[in-house]
Amino acid sequence: MKMIIASDIHGSAYWCGKLMETIEQESPDQIILLGDLLYHGPRNNLPRDYAPKKVIPMLSGLADRILAVRGNCEAEVDQMVFPFPCMADYALVSCDGLELYLTHGHLWNPDHLPPLKSGTVFLSGHTHIKLDETRNGIRCLNPGSVSIPKDGSHSCMVYENGQFRFRIWEEQQ
Repeated sequence: MKMIIASDIHGSAYWCGKLMETIEQESPDQIILLGDLLYHGPRNNLPRDYAPKKVIPMLSGLADRILAVRGNCEAEVDQMVFPFPCMADYALVSCDGLELYLTHGHLWNPDHLPPLKSGTVFLSGHTHIKLDETRNGIRCLNPGSVSIPKDGSHSCMVYENGQFRFRIWEEQQ
């Protein structure tokens, strides 16, 4: 199983385009979206090429491969424009013998983990900062932010053959 894991697109058509290029190059079986797909939120500046109406068809065209959870910027209207569910607070997925807990990170996060068994992989976004560390036997991963990184680089994550790796994009003028 090959997956692309992304979070915090925040309505940026430019950076969603970079994610689409990565999806085309990597040809994943599944695309995991960890929330904050369209709206930038009141605490963030507008991301480059903020155009949620352009992001909607980009993601909608991949609906059959998308598994999405709700971010703190999702609203009921977002579900009305997407042909895939995007309002669940979390999802549990088994993949290649791994148990994955998917959530945005505003309710549960690496500093406030839900009750999970040791060996579970906890995937979250929200902080816009890449993370790969183990806490109390739980591997905590954050793919960073597609459009508004707070650690200096735009990114997503690729999972393949039991391995997670970051995919980082350079900004071009």
